[in-house]
Amino acid sequence: MRLRQGIGRHAAPRFGLILALAGAVLLTAPAANAKGRDDQGRRATRSAEDFEWHGHIAAGKAIEVKGVNGGIVAEPSTGTEVEVVAKKSGRRSDPDEVKIEVMEHEDGVTICALYPSPYGDRPNECQPGEGGRMNTRNNDVQVEYTVRVPAGVRFIGRTVNGSVEARGLRADVEGYTVNGSVQIATRGIARASTVNGSIDAEMGTAFSEPMEFATVNGGITLIVPAGSGAELSASTVNGDIETDFPLTVRGRFSHHKVSGTIGHGGPRLQMSTVNGDIRLRSAS
Repeated sequence: MRLRQGIGRHAAPRFGLILALAGAVLLTAPAANAKGRDDQGRRATRSAEDFEWHGHIAAGKAIEVKGVNGGIVAEPSTGTEVEVVAKKSGRRSDPDEVKIEVMEHEDGVTICALYPSPYGDRPNECQPGEGGRMNTRNNDVQVEYTVRVPAGVRFIGRTVNGSVEARGLRADVEGYTVNGSVQIATRGIARASTVNGSIDAEMGTAFSEPMEFATVNGGITLIVPAGSGAELSASTVNGDIETDFPLTVRGRFSHHKVSGTIGHGGPRLQMSTVNGDIRLRSAS
Protein backbone atom coordinates (compact mmCIF):
# COMPACT_ATOMS: atom_id res chain seq x y z
CA MET A 1 0.00 0.00 0.00
CA ARG A 2 1.35 3.44 -0.94
CA LEU A 3 0.07 6.67 0.51
CA ARG A 4 1.40 9.87 -0.99
CA GLN A 5 1.71 12.97 1.12
CA GLY A 6 1.45 16.49 -0.20
CA ILE A 7 3.71 19.32 0.86
CA GLY A 8 2.44 21.29 3.80
CA ARG A 9 3.74 23.80 6.30
CA HIS A 10 6.54 22.68 8.60
CA ALA A 11 5.34 21.53 11.97
CA ALA A 12 7.35 22.64 15.00
CA PRO A 13 9.28 19.55 16.18
CA ARG A 14 9.10 18.59 19.82
CA PHE A 15 12.62 17.53 20.48
CA GLY A 16 13.54 19.90 23.28
CA LEU A 17 15.21 17.25 25.43
CA ILE A 18 17.34 15.96 22.57
CA LEU A 19 18.21 19.39 21.20
CA ALA A 20 19.32 20.49 24.64
CA LEU A 21 22.16 17.99 24.36
CA ALA A 22 23.56 19.48 21.17
CA GLY A 23 26.47 21.72 21.99
CA ALA A 24 29.40 20.48 19.94
CA VAL A 25 30.42 20.51 16.29
CA LEU A 26 32.08 17.68 14.43
CA LEU A 27 35.51 18.67 13.20
CA THR A 28 38.05 16.68 11.22
CA ALA A 29 41.58 17.38 10.12
CA PRO A 30 44.12 15.92 7.70
CA ALA A 31 46.99 13.77 8.83
CA ALA A 32 49.82 15.45 10.75
CA ASN A 33 53.49 15.57 9.87
CA ALA A 34 56.31 15.37 12.41
CA LYS A 35 55.84 19.02 13.41
CA GLY A 36 52.17 18.53 14.29
CA ARG A 37 50.85 20.35 11.20
CA ASP A 38 49.61 19.16 7.82
CA ASP A 39 51.19 19.95 4.45
CA GLN A 40 49.31 23.25 4.22
CA GLY A 41 50.51 24.36 7.66
CA ARG A 42 47.12 24.02 9.36
CA ARG A 43 46.83 22.65 12.88
CA ALA A 44 46.63 18.89 12.63
CA THR A 45 44.58 16.37 14.54
CA ARG A 46 46.02 15.19 17.84
CA SER A 47 45.25 11.72 19.11
CA ALA A 48 45.29 10.16 22.54
CA GLU A 49 45.86 6.50 23.35
CA ASP A 50 42.96 4.25 22.40
CA PHE A 51 40.65 3.02 25.15
CA GLU A 52 39.84 -0.69 25.21
CA TRP A 53 37.49 -2.66 27.44
CA HIS A 54 36.22 -6.22 27.29
CA GLY A 55 34.11 -8.28 29.63
CA HIS A 56 31.30 -10.77 29.98
CA ILE A 57 27.71 -9.48 30.02
CA ALA A 58 24.87 -11.94 30.61
CA ALA A 59 22.33 -12.61 27.86
CA GLY A 60 19.41 -10.22 28.13
CA LYS A 61 21.56 -7.50 29.70
CA ALA A 62 22.87 -4.50 27.76
CA ILE A 63 26.09 -2.86 26.68
CA GLU A 64 25.39 0.88 26.39
CA VAL A 65 27.83 3.35 24.83
CA LYS A 66 27.38 7.11 25.26
CA GLY A 67 29.23 9.89 23.46
CA VAL A 68 28.88 13.51 22.37
CA ASN A 69 31.10 14.06 19.31
CA GLY A 70 31.75 11.01 17.17
CA GLY A 71 30.06 7.98 15.67
CA ILE A 72 29.31 4.55 17.10
CA VAL A 73 29.64 1.29 15.18
CA ALA A 74 28.45 -2.02 16.61
CA GLU A 75 29.09 -5.40 15.01
CA PRO A 76 28.67 -9.02 16.03
CA SER A 77 31.38 -10.62 18.15
CA THR A 78 32.84 -14.01 17.33
CA GLY A 79 33.45 -14.68 21.01
CA THR A 80 31.44 -14.53 24.22
CA GLU A 81 32.75 -11.22 25.56
CA VAL A 82 31.78 -7.66 24.73
CA GLU A 83 34.64 -5.60 23.31
CA VAL A 84 34.68 -1.79 23.21
CA VAL A 85 37.36 0.32 21.51
CA ALA A 86 37.28 4.13 21.66
CA LYS A 87 39.57 6.31 19.54
CA LYS A 88 39.98 9.93 20.66
CA SER A 89 41.21 12.81 18.50
CA GLY A 90 41.00 16.59 18.48
CA ARG A 91 42.27 19.68 16.68
CA ARG A 92 42.01 22.55 19.16
CA SER A 93 41.16 20.55 22.29
CA ASP A 94 43.26 18.01 24.16
CA PRO A 95 41.97 14.42 23.73
CA ASP A 96 43.53 13.45 27.06
CA GLU A 97 41.02 15.69 28.85
CA VAL A 98 38.16 13.43 27.71
CA LYS A 99 37.92 10.44 30.03
CA ILE A 100 36.24 7.14 29.20
CA GLU A 101 34.33 5.83 32.21
CA VAL A 102 32.89 2.34 32.72
CA MET A 103 29.86 1.88 34.96
CA GLU A 104 28.48 -1.54 35.87
CA HIS A 105 24.85 -1.76 36.99
CA GLU A 106 22.06 -4.30 37.32
CA ASP A 107 21.05 -4.01 33.64
CA GLY A 108 24.56 -4.40 32.24
CA VAL A 109 27.41 -1.98 31.52
CA THR A 110 27.39 1.68 30.45
CA ILE A 111 30.51 3.29 28.95
CA CYS A 112 30.64 7.10 28.65
CA ALA A 113 32.93 9.69 27.10
CA LEU A 114 33.13 12.32 29.84
CA TYR A 115 34.23 15.75 28.62
CA PRO A 116 35.58 18.46 30.93
CA SER A 117 32.60 20.04 32.69
CA PRO A 118 31.85 23.59 31.50
CA TYR A 119 32.87 26.24 34.02
CA GLY A 120 30.14 26.86 36.58
CA ASP A 121 28.17 23.71 35.69
CA ARG A 122 27.70 20.63 37.80
CA PRO A 123 30.29 17.93 37.06
CA ASN A 124 29.57 15.55 34.21
CA GLU A 125 28.79 12.00 35.30
CA CYS A 126 28.20 8.63 33.67
CA GLN A 127 24.81 7.06 34.31
CA PRO A 128 22.76 4.52 32.33
CA GLY A 129 19.92 5.51 30.03
CA GLU A 130 18.99 9.17 29.86
CA GLY A 131 20.51 9.78 33.28
CA GLY A 132 23.83 11.42 34.03
CA ARG A 133 25.35 14.60 32.59
CA MET A 134 27.17 14.77 29.25
CA ASN A 135 27.54 18.54 28.74
CA THR A 136 30.38 20.07 26.75
CA ARG A 137 31.29 23.53 25.50
CA ASN A 138 33.88 24.60 22.92
CA ASN A 139 35.50 21.17 22.85
CA ASP A 140 36.16 19.55 19.48
CA VAL A 141 37.44 16.15 20.68
CA GLN A 142 35.84 13.27 18.81
CA VAL A 143 35.44 9.82 20.31
CA GLU A 144 34.75 7.10 17.74
CA TYR A 145 33.47 3.84 19.22
CA THR A 146 33.67 0.33 17.83
CA VAL A 147 31.68 -2.26 19.81
CA ARG A 148 31.62 -6.03 19.29
CA VAL A 149 28.50 -7.61 20.74
CA PRO A 150 27.91 -11.34 21.40
CA ALA A 151 24.61 -13.04 20.65
CA GLY A 152 21.91 -12.36 23.23
CA VAL A 153 23.42 -9.12 24.57
CA ARG A 154 21.40 -5.97 23.94
CA PHE A 155 23.10 -2.92 22.44
CA ILE A 156 22.34 0.75 23.09
CA GLY A 157 24.21 3.54 21.32
CA ARG A 158 23.77 7.23 22.19
CA THR A 159 25.61 10.22 20.75
CA VAL A 160 24.88 13.81 19.70
CA ASN A 161 27.09 14.61 16.70
CA GLY A 162 27.65 11.40 14.81
CA SER A 163 25.97 8.38 13.30
CA VAL A 164 24.96 5.15 15.03
CA GLU A 165 25.38 1.94 13.05
CA ALA A 166 24.59 -1.55 14.32
CA ARG A 167 24.45 -4.40 11.81
CA GLY A 168 24.22 -8.16 12.11
CA LEU A 169 23.37 -8.13 15.82
CA ARG A 170 21.39 -10.87 17.51
CA ALA A 171 19.44 -9.13 20.25
CA ASP A 172 17.48 -5.91 20.80
CA VAL A 173 19.12 -2.69 19.59
CA GLU A 174 18.56 1.00 20.33
CA GLY A 175 20.24 3.88 18.49
CA TYR A 176 19.89 7.57 19.34
CA THR A 177 21.62 10.68 17.99
CA VAL A 178 20.85 14.30 17.09
CA ASN A 179 23.04 15.10 14.09
CA GLY A 180 23.56 11.89 12.18
CA SER A 181 21.88 8.84 10.72
CA VAL A 182 20.86 5.62 12.49
CA GLN A 183 21.26 2.26 10.75
CA ILE A 184 20.20 -0.94 12.49
CA ALA A 185 19.91 -4.56 11.41
CA THR A 186 19.19 -7.11 14.13
CA ARG A 187 17.38 -10.35 14.85
CA GLY A 188 15.72 -8.66 17.81
CA ILE A 189 13.63 -5.50 17.97
CA ALA A 190 14.93 -2.01 17.19
CA ARG A 191 14.34 1.53 18.41
CA ALA A 192 15.80 4.69 16.92
CA SER A 193 15.57 8.46 16.85
CA THR A 194 17.52 11.40 15.45
CA VAL A 195 16.81 14.98 14.44
CA ASN A 196 19.01 15.64 11.41
CA GLY A 197 19.44 12.32 9.68
CA SER A 198 17.69 9.28 8.29
CA ILE A 199 16.67 6.05 10.03
CA ASP A 200 17.05 2.62 8.43
CA ALA A 201 16.09 -0.28 10.65
CA GLU A 202 15.51 -4.00 10.07
CA MET A 203 14.04 -6.18 12.80
CA GLY A 204 13.96 -9.95 12.94
CA THR A 205 11.20 -10.02 15.58
CA ALA A 206 7.57 -9.00 15.18
CA PHE A 207 6.18 -6.19 17.31
CA SER A 208 5.75 -7.20 20.94
CA GLU A 209 5.63 -3.79 22.64
CA PRO A 210 5.04 -0.14 21.69
CA MET A 211 7.75 1.30 19.43
CA GLU A 212 8.63 4.72 18.04
CA PHE A 213 10.89 5.90 15.22
CA ALA A 214 11.28 9.66 14.89
CA THR A 215 13.35 12.23 13.02
CA VAL A 216 12.85 15.73 11.64
CA ASN A 217 15.09 16.04 8.60
CA GLY A 218 15.35 12.60 7.05
CA GLY A 219 13.41 9.56 5.92
CA ILE A 220 12.46 6.45 7.86
CA THR A 221 12.62 2.91 6.46
CA LEU A 222 11.57 0.03 8.72
CA ILE A 223 11.71 -3.62 7.64
CA VAL A 224 9.81 -6.14 9.79
CA PRO A 225 8.87 -9.82 9.44
CA ALA A 226 5.94 -10.74 7.21
CA GLY A 227 2.75 -11.24 9.16
CA SER A 228 3.60 -8.58 11.74
CA GLY A 229 0.71 -6.70 13.31
CA ALA A 230 0.54 -3.27 14.90
CA GLU A 231 -1.52 -0.16 15.41
CA LEU A 232 0.24 2.24 13.05
CA SER A 233 0.47 5.99 13.42
CA ALA A 234 2.62 7.61 10.70
CA SER A 235 3.08 11.26 9.81
CA THR A 236 5.26 13.36 7.49
CA VAL A 237 4.92 16.91 6.22
CA ASN A 238 7.14 16.85 3.13
CA GLY A 239 7.29 13.29 1.84
CA ASP A 240 5.46 10.06 1.01
CA ILE A 241 4.16 7.24 3.21
CA GLU A 242 4.41 3.69 1.86
CA THR A 243 3.64 0.29 3.37
CA ASP A 244 3.83 -3.27 2.07
CA PHE A 245 1.20 -4.38 4.60
CA PRO A 246 -2.59 -4.26 4.22
CA LEU A 247 -3.76 -1.32 6.30
CA THR A 248 -7.22 -0.78 7.76
CA VAL A 249 -7.48 3.00 8.10
CA ARG A 250 -9.02 4.27 11.31
CA GLY A 251 -10.94 7.54 11.45
CA ARG A 252 -10.84 10.29 8.85
CA PHE A 253 -8.16 10.06 6.17
CA SER A 254 -5.61 12.89 6.18
CA HIS A 255 -2.96 13.79 3.64
CA HIS A 256 -0.58 14.57 6.48
CA LYS A 257 -0.84 11.43 8.59
CA VAL A 258 -2.15 7.88 8.55
CA SER A 259 -3.58 5.90 11.45
CA GLY A 260 -4.79 2.34 11.19
CA THR A 261 -4.35 -1.36 11.87
CA ILE A 262 -1.71 -3.56 10.24
CA GLY A 263 -2.62 -7.25 10.04
CA HIS A 264 -4.51 -8.37 13.13
CA GLY A 265 -3.28 -5.41 15.10
CA GLY A 266 -0.92 -5.33 18.04
CA PRO A 267 1.26 -2.82 19.91
CA ARG A 268 1.40 0.81 18.86
CA LEU A 269 3.94 1.67 16.14
CA GLN A 270 4.65 5.38 15.72
CA MET A 271 6.72 6.75 12.81
CA SER A 272 7.16 10.48 12.32
CA THR A 273 9.27 12.95 10.35
CA VAL A 274 8.90 16.43 8.88
CA ASN A 275 11.12 16.31 5.80
CA GLY A 276 11.35 12.81 4.42
CA ASP A 277 9.57 9.64 3.30
CA ILE A 278 8.23 6.89 5.57
CA ARG A 279 8.43 3.30 4.34
CA LEU A 280 7.22 0.22 6.21
CA ARG A 281 8.50 -2.88 4.43
CA SER A 282 7.90 -6.62 4.77
CA ALA A 283 11.00 -8.79 5.07
CA SER A 284 9.52 -11.43 2.76
